[in-house]
Amino acid sequence: MPSYLIQLTYHPDILADFVKHPTDRSEVIRKLAAKMGGNLVGSWISFGDYDAVIVIEGADLVSAAACSMAVSASGAFKAFKTTPMLNSDEAMAAMKKAGTLGYKPPNGMKK
Repeated sequence: MPSYLIQLTYHPDILADFVKHPTDRSEVIRKLAAKMGGNLVGSWISFGDYDAVIVIEGADLVSAAACSMAVSASGAFKAFKTTPMLNSDEAMAAMKKAGTLGYKPPNGMKK
């Protein structure tokens, strides 16, 4: 089942509104994830480069991209980043497949 890490930074006007009117956006996010065919694993307010972190699972890549576009187009965010994630089994399969590709780095790269 695909999983996605979403990192976002709110526009300052949105943060100012949250300070005046604290709001839990979890249900809005849960409904949006369901519309994409997925479910909300969790959402957190964070510090640093991003104001919030969300994990959604189950949505296909096109649906995740559509969600990212729709949310970004709202203008409520200074930054909105969606990162597809691999679970351990998927990562192992990717590593095994990478080992069969025979990729060679440019000549200037030495091991």
